Amino acid sequence: MKTFTSRTAGTPQQAVTLAQDARKAGQPVAFIAGGSDLLALVKDRIVEPDVLVSLRGWKDADRIVASGGQTTIGSQVTLDALSRHEAIAAQYPVLAQAAASVATPQIRNVGTLGGNVAQRPWCWYFRNGFPCYKAGGQQCFSASGENQLHAIFGGGPSYIVHPSDTAPALVALDASFRVLGPGGERSIAARDFFVLPRQNATQENVLGPDDVIVSVQLPAALAGARGRYHKVMDREAWTHAVVSAAVVLKMEGDVCRTARVVLGGVAPIPWRLPEVEKILTGQRITDDLAAKAGEASAVGARPLAKNAYKIPLTKGVVRRTILEARG
Repeated sequence: MKTFTSRTAGTPQQAVTLAQDARKAGQPVAFIAGGSDLLALVKDRIVEPDVLVSLRGWKDADRIVASGGQTTIGSQVTLDALSRHEAIAAQYPVLAQAAASVATPQIRNVGTLGGNVAQRPWCWYFRNGFPCYKAGGQQCFSASGENQLHAIFGGGPSYIVHPSDTAPALVALDASFRVLGPGGERSIAARDFFVLPRQNATQENVLGPDDVIVSVQLPAALAGARGRYHKVMDREAWTHAVVSAAVVLKMEGDVCRTARVVLGGVAPIPWRLPEVEKILTGQRITDDLAAKAGEASAVGARPLAKNAYKIPLTKGVVRRTILEARG
């Protein structure tokens, strides 16, 4: 592992300033929160910073605050705390369930919401030092290689899948990110935060090199809203989703008035399914309708040589999650 200097920022603005100062001095820099992902990248020399700017010194960055009907979640809230928070579980259950599904209890105890959303892909080629698109190269080795866990939607030129469990839930909840950077503070809708490889093959989101996520804003929970997150893995613990679905339904009796259906594990970004949402909106959520929605969820999928199994799996996960959200 390359040696580096660690500096702790007391505020988001100080984190941005420390990063800028390091870059002006010609020193590569990276932000660190829980560190479960970044330190693995540093250990494997995929990321080689001279300076690590720690975000754990921010005051109140690990708080969840409700005000004016909205809820603000500090970016340093741990996944464990998020999954166990009574108000989140009651008003935004899809997010609590997604947070609870991440990795292992040990990682959830240190991993943060901001880190989970902004983590890098876990493609085995990228993680093993291949000169792929994500590493600044000009090739996706998975396209004709080992692509069992790669994208069936939105791929090209890179076919990574976004690894975050909380990201699909945040998109389904119409959340927004409060981001601070050299140009000041801005709010970015979760649906606009993530970028496809054809937009930028080296990044997964719109963050600049010196931008930090300060908090996540959730809109007021809708009356009658029901949410569910369901995740299928290739083993029982630790791994990322092979296929997952975040479903939020606004129900009036047994009729769905609005729907959000977002997939994880199948695309380079959280993959929203607007056509499936149209099928559900204004309808009674019956077993037959859920099955129809499941079938529609795979429309447009373009599997690679070794991941076509994700198509029937996606259909089943969407159908099941809709029925679980219905209650």
